[in-house]
Amino acid sequence: MTRTTDVSCPCGSDLRLALCCGRYHQGAFAPDPEALMRSRYSAFALGLSDYLLATWHPTTRPAELAPDPETEWKSLTIVSAEPPLGDSGQVHFRACFYGRGREQKGWHVLEEASRFVKEQQRWWYVDGSPSLNRLKPRRNDPCLCGSGRKLKVCCGE
Repeated sequence: MTRTTDVSCPCGSDLRLALCCGRYHQGAFAPDPEALMRSRYSAFALGLSDYLLATWHPTTRPAELAPDPETEWKSLTIVSAEPPLGDSGQVHFRACFYGRGREQKGWHVLEEASRFVKEQQRWWYVDGSPSLNRLKPRRNDPCLCGSGRKLKVCCGE
């Protein structure tokens, strides 16, 4: 089994998890909204519900957040991340995933413009405007994980 310190960070930074989002998962505060967004995506990919709740602003945080083992997060694309204006920020992202559950079987893309606030010297996720779309990639299309290989030889069904 591979230790989490030896694996690539799910956020797509090309850094090892321990040098990227893993440090935030271990308690360091993300320096800006984009870093927090990336670390939250990585937490979704790794099933770290406690971290997701801990970085969600108390005014909008759900009471609980169960892991979703039927969702395999494959790639994150930051569409835009404006420099924070004072104590607020926004990050627009797209995240591709493969759903194995009955209701969301197949490839999807989640797109969201997320809002963040800085309080008590740390950034918090507030909320976002998500949209979810089903994708229908063909076998010879580039894989949605971003590897550059064809879907059929990478993450294909």
